[in-house]
Amino acid sequence: MSVKKIQAVCGFGCGSSLFLKMKIQDILKEHKLEAEVFCGDIGTCTSVECDAIFTSTELADRIINRTTIPVIAVSNFMNKAEITEKLLSFFK
Repeated sequence: MSVKKIQAVCGFGCGSSLFLKMKIQDILKEHKLEAEVFCGDIGTCTSVECDAIFTSTELADRIINRTTIPVIAVSNFMNKAEITEKLLSFFK
């Protein structure tokens, strides 16, 4: 089984996506799951190979029609329970 690749996306790929990336990594560690998590920006995220894109609800609508992989919208990057639920659902 190959390691999943998860892209955390924000407008420029260096602000809120970094925060989301760190949250995802913490949750993966807590649940003993493995994935490569990296940051991306709204303009180039669909051209980078990955298994899922995690992003804000505001940006998800701009990405979802440009890709065939799951785009997982997170409404509150501070809500660990929300991110955990969506991340674990992705792994099922």
